[in-house]
Amino acid sequence: MAKLVLIRHGQSEWNLSNQFTGWVDVDLSDEGVKQAKNAGKLIKEAGLEFDQAYTSVLTRAIKTLHYALEESDQLWIPETKTWRLNERHYGALQGQNKAKAAEKWGDEQVHIWRRSYDVLPPLLDASDEGSAANDRRYANLDPRIIPGGENLKVTLERVIPFWEDEIAPKLLDNKNVIIAAHGNSLRALSKYIENISDEDIMNLEMATGEPVVYDFNDKLEVQSKTKLN
Repeated sequence: MAKLVLIRHGQSEWNLSNQFTGWVDVDLSDEGVKQAKNAGKLIKEAGLEFDQAYTSVLTRAIKTLHYALEESDQLWIPETKTWRLNERHYGALQGQNKAKAAEKWGDEQVHIWRRSYDVLPPLLDASDEGSAANDRRYANLDPRIIPGGENLKVTLERVIPFWEDEIAPKLLDNKNVIIAAHGNSLRALSKYIENISDEDIMNLEMATGEPVVYDFNDKLEVQSKTKLN
């Protein structure tokens, strides 16, 4: 029975300062490093062993994966990085302090942008400063698929092809998989894996640095879900 472990990256510097982060490449805070290392210790205590690791192309997720694998003596396992596991792109909100954004646009509007399933935030143009179109790590992507902003629905639509092409085949081959990524890309995966409704997914929270363990049967149906804390 294959296992899948999801870890939202440890606290980032912008989590700490209450800023919208999205695709901006922000590092872990000191607390985030501790959370990532603790995740690895919990994994080791639980006796979890992996065959494949996946992460995004953003530093906070990559470092979280490496700290967790190092603490669990598994830094050597194969690792794949993909933009499809990036955090949701928050568009023009990226870099904004969340409280100040609420003052500018109103609490209700910012809440809708943050929590609604299918409402897009204000978008960035490819020519705008901070656009992912200007980032070398996305240079090989078709410019038409580089987002200027995303909601959870769009995030799900770009995460699921990677699940179907890369992750699911590993699990069906009875390989154990670990994914270190972001709150919204992991919520998107959880929605798909657990068949959570559009309404109920908005209530799902992913704690920073907390490993979530799924057990599957041979049809990739969830048999159990456990949080290590």
